[in-house]
Amino acid sequence: MSTDLHEPGVVSVVLVNYKGAPDTITALQGVADLDYPAGQVQAIVVDNASGDGSAQAIRAAVPTAVVIESTTNSGFAGGCNLGVAHARGEYVAFLNNDARPHPAWLSAAVEVLAAEPDVACVASKVLDWEGQTVDYVNGALTWFGMGYKLEVGLHDTGQFDRAKDVLFATGSAMIMRRSVFEKVGGFDERFFMFYEDVDLGWRLNLLGYRVRYEPTSVAYHRHHASMARYGAYRETYLHERNALISMYKNYEDETLARTLPAAMMLAVRRSVAGSDFDARLLDLQTRPGGDDEASVSVPKAVLAGPMAIDYLVEQFPQLAADRADLQARRRRSDADLLPLFGDSLEPAYGYEGYRDAHDALVEAFGVEELVASRRRIAVVTGEPLSGTLAGPAIRALEMARLLAREHEVQLVTMGTASITDPDVTIRAAGRREMHQVVDWADVVIFQGLLLSMHPWIAQTATVLVADVYDPFHLEVLEQYRSRDEAFRTRTSEDTVDALNRQLARADFVLCASPKQRDFWLGQLAGLGRINPFTYDDDESLDRLIAVAPFGLPAAPPRRTGPALRGVVPGIEDGDDVVLWGGGVYNWFDPLTLVRAVDALRERLPRLRLVFLGMRHPNPGVPQMEMAVRVRALADELGLTDRHVFFTSAWVPYDERGNYLLDASVGVSCHFPHVETAFSFRTRILDYLWAGLPVVCTEGDSFADLITAQGVGIAVPPEDVTALANALERVLTEPDFAARCSEHSRDLARQFTWERSLAPLVEFCRQPARAADLAHTIGPAEFRPPMARQLRRPSALRDDWELARKYLSEGGVGEVGTRAWGRLRRQLGRTG
Repeated sequence: MSTDLHEPGVVSVVLVNYKGAPDTITALQGVADLDYPAGQVQAIVVDNASGDGSAQAIRAAVPTAVVIESTTNSGFAGGCNLGVAHARGEYVAFLNNDARPHPAWLSAAVEVLAAEPDVACVASKVLDWEGQTVDYVNGALTWFGMGYKLEVGLHDTGQFDRAKDVLFATGSAMIMRRSVFEKVGGFDERFFMFYEDVDLGWRLNLLGYRVRYEPTSVAYHRHHASMARYGAYRETYLHERNALISMYKNYEDETLARTLPAAMMLAVRRSVAGSDFDARLLDLQTRPGGDDEASVSVPKAVLAGPMAIDYLVEQFPQLAADRADLQARRRRSDADLLPLFGDSLEPAYGYEGYRDAHDALVEAFGVEELVASRRRIAVVTGEPLSGTLAGPAIRALEMARLLAREHEVQLVTMGTASITDPDVTIRAAGRREMHQVVDWADVVIFQGLLLSMHPWIAQTATVLVADVYDPFHLEVLEQYRSRDEAFRTRTSEDTVDALNRQLARADFVLCASPKQRDFWLGQLAGLGRINPFTYDDDESLDRLIAVAPFGLPAAPPRRTGPALRGVVPGIEDGDDVVLWGGGVYNWFDPLTLVRAVDALRERLPRLRLVFLGMRHPNPGVPQMEMAVRVRALADELGLTDRHVFFTSAWVPYDERGNYLLDASVGVSCHFPHVETAFSFRTRILDYLWAGLPVVCTEGDSFADLITAQGVGIAVPPEDVTALANALERVLTEPDFAARCSEHSRDLARQFTWERSLAPLVEFCRQPARAADLAHTIGPAEFRPPMARQLRRPSALRDDWELARKYLSEGGVGEVGTRAWGRLRRQLGRTG
């Protein structure tokens, strides 16, 4: 393959032609109409020895295309490799000659490759020629190596418009980094055609790269017009042969040892069952006596399976060497990749006598226990699920979306639900419905008060994952500081009790940072969860508690409409917008920030500070004193609606990118506080996602990262001068701000949801009871010592209807503050 330097930004589009010049010319015309810069698209056609004048016709019709005439027909795989050898682009794209690209086909794909360095290949959405039904939106694979497209033929109504990682892209429309294509060896030319794209994608994934389906990169396909000239029996042979080759190369040793013998037997059975041939022709019991016939007539299709196996034997020395090299470079296990297979136990064919053979072989070789990976998972939150989502609800939604790539998932709220998702069932659950959810689920992942409101769940055999990224028992110390001592004491006891119930029963615990993990380990130790069982299971305790930070979408934000500039009166293009991207709570310090803006107003007259979302989306969360104080200070200094702006409505989750993209810098300020010490500022993550420079207060989990990674400036708490100087530097030194922005985007890639929730994804692939809880569903003698001392739930906790009312309405009676949803059972005592 070529070792020449690749031209940055250039895409070389490779098409393989075999006696299909009219189709190829149509495809090239589509390439010419792309919205990608014309000078950065190289069209390459490899003519696979058509011998019918195709090469000359293509050159005449599209003079700008590079036409390479191969002396042999090396199939799609060999033709593509030959085309890449003549490519000059940083990226290579492959387009079937009977396909045509949407104008945004390349630009959408290259945007993904530019934004996500670990994505090696973009899989395009492929529709039929009219753009109505699906040809490809996801690559699935049977356990015996045959790729398939489960959604083919379905009408595209927008249900496939979410990007996701897949096992392989379809060769009819895909885009790759050329350097990676060459590094992994390109297409395997032994395949000739069929499944060469499956093999390449599988290989990329096991080597640690990602294949990303991007629904805005679209192409249209004539549904395999290119295959019509080959006989059906040859197509069957290639399917059988290539599936076995791909299995042999890509499976790990243990998986291969179990699946390959069964797959070879199944290949023979498929060939026989798919024809009218008498499979017992040589059976002496059914055909006794002599037989002097020198030959028998056998349908060609019957030979497909046996000859595929024979090819595997013939190629074995080189295949064995290739397999050894590939396995030595493996970076991801079969367990990591099997969830990308989809329904790997799909038999793929419905021939009479075949399905029974398939099921018998699966059972005999233990294939199902080896490859089945789909679980039933419920993600439960106490937050409302609406267009305006708070942090816990966002986290629950993204958990559900990520896990839905591999499992059947329900996202359940104990409040109200008004949003939908194409990949996740979203529902609200009362007492009766929660029993249905837990009975259905293999794994329940939960936040907040689930076990306090439904104590019976702790006695079930369901695997429970407690998400304690939000240490709410610390928050309430400040949140209810103005209340009387008795109320605060009961509230503190109640929240600690709620957390103890979670930690005492959880089979697996998630937290947000290494510092949080140390904090929760202390509480787990106090509950007796660090014991001989959990210690002997894993001395690091990683199987008991893992760090899973809040995350970000892998793709950067895209503007979908106006937000601040030209929308909010007083904020225009050219203004320096400082964004406070979230709620105002008592442990935050917006007062020092407002005073810093006041100090800068003369030097930076176009400075605009925006407080985004003063009202929490959960009606059960009261407005705190600090929100009132900061408004009063801005009014007192004459800054309101001139230099300081307040938006009361919480920004819808799917629209927040528009606000972030209108900002010049993101800011977060807080007081020295126990909540601050163990918190994880999700608003700062949003700043990173948008590539904003960040100015923040020292002392929390992010401050050290901000400084160390060159993302911005961290200043001492309550230091007006230091904060003003930091803002002024970011806003007046373009080179410094640009470096901060670049580093901000780099740091954001470390916090994608895929990376942050990797411990949860791994656990759900092989969920298990915690070592110290595995002996029982929950009898007292097997429970950790402190778990036996937890208080029994009050009558109010058992009264679901009242608790549900508190959750949905935020409080009753004299509790005018409509207090925090996680404390609704405590607030009932004051009613």
